[in-house]
Amino acid sequence: MNIRPPAVAGSFYDKSPEFLQSQLDNWLNPAAESPGKIRALIVPHAGYIYSGEIASRAYSYLKQQADRIKRVILIGPSHRYFFQGCALPGVDYFATPLGQIPIDTQSVEILRKIDDIEVSDQAHAFEHCLEVQLPFLQRCLNEFTLLPILTSDVSPKTVARIINSVWQDENTLLVISSDLSHYHSYTEAQTLDQQTCSLIEHFEPTLKPEQACGSTGINTLLLLAKERDYQLKRVEQKNSGDTAGDKERVVGYVSYLISEPE
Repeated sequence: MNIRPPAVAGSFYDKSPEFLQSQLDNWLNPAAESPGKIRALIVPHAGYIYSGEIASRAYSYLKQQADRIKRVILIGPSHRYFFQGCALPGVDYFATPLGQIPIDTQSVEILRKIDDIEVSDQAHAFEHCLEVQLPFLQRCLNEFTLLPILTSDVSPKTVARIINSVWQDENTLLVISSDLSHYHSYTEAQTLDQQTCSLIEHFEPTLKPEQACGSTGINTLLLLAKERDYQLKRVEQKNSGDTAGDKERVVGYVSYLISEPE
Protein backbone atom coordinates (compact mmCIF):
# COMPACT_ATOMS: atom_id res chain seq x y z
CA MET A 1 0.00 0.00 0.00
CA ASN A 2 1.15 3.52 -0.88
CA ILE A 3 0.35 5.74 2.12
CA ARG A 4 0.86 9.43 2.92
CA PRO A 5 1.71 9.43 6.64
CA PRO A 6 0.57 12.26 8.92
CA ALA A 7 2.93 15.23 8.64
CA VAL A 8 1.61 17.58 11.35
CA ALA A 9 0.40 15.17 14.05
CA GLY A 10 2.13 16.34 17.21
CA SER A 11 2.26 19.96 16.06
CA PHE A 12 -1.08 21.09 14.60
CA TYR A 13 -2.98 18.42 16.54
CA ASP A 14 -2.20 15.71 19.07
CA LYS A 15 -0.45 12.56 17.88
CA SER A 16 -1.98 10.36 20.58
CA PRO A 17 -4.99 8.50 19.11
CA GLU A 18 -6.65 8.30 22.52
CA PHE A 19 -6.24 11.99 23.32
CA LEU A 20 -7.18 13.07 19.80
CA GLN A 21 -10.34 10.98 19.77
CA SER A 22 -11.36 12.23 23.21
CA GLN A 23 -10.72 15.87 22.24
CA LEU A 24 -12.71 15.59 19.03
CA ASP A 25 -15.61 13.75 20.62
CA ASN A 26 -15.79 16.38 23.35
CA TRP A 27 -16.03 19.11 20.71
CA LEU A 28 -18.40 17.25 18.38
CA ASN A 29 -20.99 16.06 20.90
CA PRO A 30 -23.86 16.40 21.00
CA ALA A 31 -24.51 16.20 17.26
CA ALA A 32 -26.11 19.39 15.94
CA GLU A 33 -29.49 19.39 14.18
CA SER A 34 -28.98 19.88 10.46
CA PRO A 35 -30.75 22.65 8.52
CA GLY A 36 -31.12 20.30 5.53
CA LYS A 37 -29.02 18.03 3.37
CA ILE A 38 -25.45 19.28 3.85
CA ARG A 39 -23.47 19.50 0.62
CA ALA A 40 -20.39 21.46 1.72
CA LEU A 41 -18.47 23.01 4.61
CA ILE A 42 -16.03 25.89 4.91
CA VAL A 43 -13.71 25.26 7.87
CA PRO A 44 -10.42 26.72 9.19
CA HIS A 45 -7.10 24.87 9.18
CA ALA A 46 -4.91 26.28 11.94
CA GLY A 47 -3.63 24.25 14.87
CA TYR A 48 -6.45 22.76 16.89
CA ILE A 49 -5.65 24.97 19.89
CA TYR A 50 -6.45 27.97 17.69
CA SER A 51 -9.24 26.90 15.35
CA GLY A 52 -10.26 23.35 16.23
CA GLU A 53 -13.41 24.29 18.10
CA ILE A 54 -14.52 26.66 15.34
CA ALA A 55 -14.14 23.86 12.79
CA SER A 56 -15.92 21.38 15.06
CA ARG A 57 -19.04 23.57 15.16
CA ALA A 58 -19.60 22.88 11.46
CA TYR A 59 -18.44 19.27 11.54
CA SER A 60 -20.88 18.39 14.32
CA TYR A 61 -23.75 18.79 11.85
CA LEU A 62 -22.40 15.92 9.76
CA LYS A 63 -22.92 13.24 12.37
CA GLN A 64 -26.64 12.85 11.71
CA GLN A 65 -25.96 12.56 7.97
CA ALA A 66 -22.98 10.22 8.22
CA ASP A 67 -24.71 7.27 6.56
CA ARG A 68 -25.34 9.30 3.40
CA ILE A 69 -21.81 10.63 2.83
CA LYS A 70 -19.53 8.16 1.06
CA ARG A 71 -16.99 10.50 -0.53
CA VAL A 72 -15.34 13.77 0.51
CA ILE A 73 -13.76 16.26 -1.89
CA LEU A 74 -11.29 18.27 0.19
CA ILE A 75 -9.87 21.48 -1.27
CA GLY A 76 -7.23 23.76 0.22
CA PRO A 77 -4.39 26.11 -0.76
CA SER A 78 -0.84 24.88 -1.21
CA HIS A 79 1.30 26.62 1.41
CA ARG A 80 4.70 25.14 0.47
CA TYR A 81 4.74 24.78 -3.30
CA PHE A 82 3.75 27.04 -6.18
CA PHE A 83 2.51 25.34 -9.33
CA GLN A 84 0.08 25.82 -12.18
CA GLY A 85 -3.40 24.43 -11.60
CA CYS A 86 -4.31 21.83 -8.97
CA ALA A 87 -2.42 18.92 -7.43
CA LEU A 88 -3.82 15.49 -6.63
CA PRO A 89 -1.92 12.82 -4.69
CA GLY A 90 -0.64 9.61 -6.22
CA VAL A 91 -0.95 7.55 -3.04
CA ASP A 92 -3.71 5.09 -2.15
CA TYR A 93 -4.31 6.27 1.44
CA PHE A 94 -3.93 9.30 3.68
CA ALA A 95 -3.16 8.33 7.29
CA THR A 96 -3.75 10.07 10.62
CA PRO A 97 -3.30 8.78 14.19
CA LEU A 98 -6.93 7.59 13.90
CA GLY A 99 -6.27 5.32 10.92
CA GLN A 100 -6.15 5.31 7.12
CA ILE A 101 -8.56 6.93 4.64
CA PRO A 102 -8.74 5.44 1.14
CA ILE A 103 -8.18 7.88 -1.72
CA ASP A 104 -10.79 8.01 -4.48
CA THR A 105 -8.24 6.69 -6.95
CA GLN A 106 -10.86 6.24 -9.66
CA SER A 107 -11.56 9.98 -9.70
CA VAL A 108 -7.82 10.73 -9.54
CA GLU A 109 -7.30 8.65 -12.69
CA ILE A 110 -10.08 10.53 -14.49
CA LEU A 111 -9.08 14.03 -13.34
CA ARG A 112 -5.33 13.62 -13.94
CA LYS A 113 -6.02 13.74 -17.69
CA ILE A 114 -7.15 17.38 -17.38
CA ASP A 115 -4.55 20.00 -18.34
CA ASP A 116 -4.97 21.95 -15.09
CA ILE A 117 -4.35 18.88 -12.90
CA GLU A 118 -1.04 17.35 -11.88
CA VAL A 119 -0.37 14.37 -9.64
CA SER A 120 2.21 15.36 -7.02
CA ASP A 121 2.87 13.53 -3.77
CA GLN A 122 5.55 16.15 -3.09
CA ALA A 123 2.97 18.94 -2.97
CA HIS A 124 0.83 16.94 -0.53
CA ALA A 125 3.60 15.46 1.64
CA PHE A 126 3.92 18.23 4.24
CA GLU A 127 0.76 20.26 3.59
CA HIS A 128 -1.25 20.88 6.75
CA CYS A 129 -4.42 22.51 5.38
CA LEU A 130 -5.98 19.23 4.24
CA GLU A 131 -4.52 16.96 6.90
CA VAL A 132 -6.01 18.83 9.87
CA GLN A 133 -9.51 18.19 8.49
CA LEU A 134 -9.08 14.42 8.34
CA PRO A 135 -9.50 13.51 12.04
CA PHE A 136 -12.76 15.50 12.12
CA LEU A 137 -14.04 13.57 9.12
CA GLN A 138 -12.95 10.28 10.66
CA ARG A 139 -14.91 10.98 13.86
CA CYS A 140 -18.03 12.32 12.08
CA LEU A 141 -18.44 9.94 9.13
CA ASN A 142 -18.46 6.20 8.61
CA GLU A 143 -16.62 4.67 5.66
CA PHE A 144 -15.74 7.19 2.95
CA THR A 145 -13.20 7.84 0.22
CA LEU A 146 -11.20 11.05 -0.09
CA LEU A 147 -10.39 13.24 -3.09
CA PRO A 148 -7.76 15.75 -1.81
CA ILE A 149 -7.10 18.73 -4.10
CA LEU A 150 -4.47 21.41 -3.50
CA THR A 151 -4.83 24.67 -5.43
CA SER A 152 -2.06 27.03 -6.48
CA ASP A 153 -2.07 29.26 -9.59
CA VAL A 154 -5.56 28.49 -10.87
CA SER A 155 -8.81 30.38 -11.26
CA PRO A 156 -11.96 29.51 -9.29
CA LYS A 157 -13.82 29.06 -12.58
CA THR A 158 -11.30 26.42 -13.62
CA VAL A 159 -11.58 24.58 -10.31
CA ALA A 160 -15.38 24.78 -10.50
CA ARG A 161 -15.26 23.21 -13.95
CA ILE A 162 -12.98 20.44 -12.64
CA ILE A 163 -15.06 19.46 -9.62
CA ASN A 164 -18.57 20.15 -10.92
CA SER A 165 -19.04 16.65 -12.31
CA VAL A 166 -17.62 14.86 -9.26
CA TRP A 167 -19.67 16.96 -6.82
CA GLN A 168 -23.08 16.06 -8.20
CA ASP A 169 -24.41 13.09 -6.26
CA GLU A 170 -25.78 13.56 -2.76
CA ASN A 171 -23.27 11.07 -1.33
CA THR A 172 -20.39 13.49 -1.97
CA LEU A 173 -19.46 16.22 0.52
CA LEU A 174 -17.26 19.17 -0.45
CA VAL A 175 -15.00 20.58 2.28
CA ILE A 176 -13.18 23.89 1.71
CA SER A 177 -10.22 24.48 4.03
CA SER A 178 -9.43 28.16 4.64
CA ASP A 179 -8.52 30.65 7.31
CA LEU A 180 -9.47 34.32 6.98
CA SER A 181 -7.22 37.40 7.43
CA HIS A 182 -3.68 37.02 8.75
CA TYR A 183 -1.66 39.07 11.25
CA HIS A 184 -3.75 42.18 11.75
CA SER A 185 -4.67 43.60 15.12
CA TYR A 186 -7.69 42.08 16.83
CA THR A 187 -10.09 44.92 16.04
CA GLU A 188 -8.83 45.35 12.47
CA ALA A 189 -9.21 41.61 11.85
CA GLN A 190 -12.77 41.69 13.15
CA THR A 191 -13.66 44.40 10.63
CA LEU A 192 -11.86 42.74 7.72
CA ASP A 193 -13.27 39.29 8.44
CA GLN A 194 -16.80 40.62 8.78
CA GLN A 195 -16.45 42.19 5.32
CA THR A 196 -15.20 38.86 3.97
CA CYS A 197 -18.11 36.99 5.53
CA SER A 198 -20.52 39.47 3.99
CA LEU A 199 -19.09 38.68 0.54
CA ILE A 200 -19.40 34.95 1.21
CA GLU A 201 -23.00 35.31 2.39
CA HIS A 202 -23.92 37.27 -0.73
CA PHE A 203 -22.32 34.55 -2.90
CA GLU A 204 -19.77 37.00 -4.27
CA PRO A 205 -16.86 34.90 -5.63
CA THR A 206 -14.37 37.78 -5.46
CA LEU A 207 -12.32 36.89 -2.38
CA LYS A 208 -8.57 37.51 -2.55
CA PRO A 209 -5.82 35.58 -0.71
CA GLU A 210 -5.32 38.40 1.79
CA GLN A 211 -8.98 38.02 2.81
CA ALA A 212 -8.90 34.21 3.00
CA CYS A 213 -5.86 32.05 2.29
CA GLY A 214 -8.17 29.46 0.73
CA SER A 215 -9.93 32.09 -1.38
CA THR A 216 -9.70 29.97 -4.54
CA GLY A 217 -11.61 27.15 -2.89
CA ILE A 218 -14.19 29.45 -1.32
CA ASN A 219 -14.78 31.30 -4.59
CA THR A 220 -15.14 27.95 -6.36
CA LEU A 221 -17.76 26.86 -3.86
CA LEU A 222 -19.64 30.15 -4.14
CA LEU A 223 -19.81 29.85 -7.93
CA LEU A 224 -21.27 26.35 -7.78
CA ALA A 225 -23.48 26.92 -4.73
CA LYS A 226 -25.14 29.97 -6.29
CA GLU A 227 -25.71 28.07 -9.52
CA ARG A 228 -27.36 25.24 -7.57
CA ASP A 229 -29.37 27.54 -5.29
CA TYR A 230 -27.79 26.10 -2.14
CA GLN A 231 -28.26 27.77 1.23
CA LEU A 232 -25.39 29.05 3.34
CA LYS A 233 -25.25 29.34 7.13
CA ARG A 234 -22.47 30.87 9.21
CA VAL A 235 -21.90 28.64 12.22
CA GLU A 236 -19.13 30.41 14.10
CA GLN A 237 -16.60 33.20 13.54
CA LYS A 238 -13.64 34.02 15.81
CA ASN A 239 -9.95 34.74 15.58
CA SER A 240 -6.85 33.55 17.39
CA GLY A 241 -7.19 36.44 19.83
CA ASP A 242 -10.41 34.79 21.06
CA THR A 243 -8.93 31.31 21.35
CA ALA A 244 -5.25 30.83 22.14
CA GLY A 245 -3.24 33.82 20.97
CA ASP A 246 -2.56 37.44 21.78
CA LYS A 247 -4.52 40.27 20.21
CA GLU A 248 -1.62 41.99 18.47
CA ARG A 249 -1.35 39.79 15.35
CA VAL A 250 -4.30 37.48 14.91
CA VAL A 251 -5.60 35.03 12.31
CA GLY A 252 -9.30 34.91 11.50
CA TYR A 253 -11.44 31.76 11.38
CA VAL A 254 -14.98 30.98 10.27
CA SER A 255 -17.07 27.86 9.71
CA TYR A 256 -20.03 27.57 7.31
CA LEU A 257 -22.62 25.00 6.33
CA ILE A 258 -23.81 24.83 2.74
CA SER A 259 -27.06 22.90 2.30
CA GLU A 260 -29.70 22.04 -0.24
CA PRO A 261 -32.90 24.09 0.17
CA GLU A 262 -35.22 22.59 2.79
